[in-house]
Amino acid sequence: MDSRREMFREFRTAIKFAGVGLVGFAIDAVLLRAGMALGLSPAFARVISLVFAIQTTFAINGLFVFRCLTIARLPRQWAGYILANGFGNLCNYWIFVTLVSLHKSLWSNVYFAMTVGAMVAYSINFAGTRLLVFGKARKVATALSPFRRAAACGPEAPAAGTQPPP
Repeated sequence: MDSRREMFREFRTAIKFAGVGLVGFAIDAVLLRAGMALGLSPAFARVISLVFAIQTTFAINGLFVFRCLTIARLPRQWAGYILANGFGNLCNYWIFVTLVSLHKSLWSNVYFAMTVGAMVAYSINFAGTRLLVFGKARKVATALSPFRRAAACGPEAPAAGTQPPP
């Protein structure tokens, strides 16, 4: 029964992460469109839009999905998030540029290419964020650390700014 509860908790976390990803996707799409409207190439506009989207998703995921973003650990958590999601977003960007450069009607549509790249990046980014930045592997590492106060991190932790029950 405990493993079922854990599996459900993981599924719920993945769904919340996907919801935050949709917020990031919307920011990405709006800024991509704005950049192209200003005359930037799709490839350059996408770099700018991805940078803003990843900053937004970092804050939302840290505060509301994994519930362990703190001022004291902010630089380390931000660097870990950028590194963990960097590979996924590199794949996202590479797929985007490749599809756009095909010059085929559907495949080269910037929004179609952005969607395909985002779907691939989701699984890479969730795994990296969950296991390396805010997740179980992080909890195990902090449990072994002399700084045990940081161990209450993850989707089951109390919301940021609230105290756990005694």
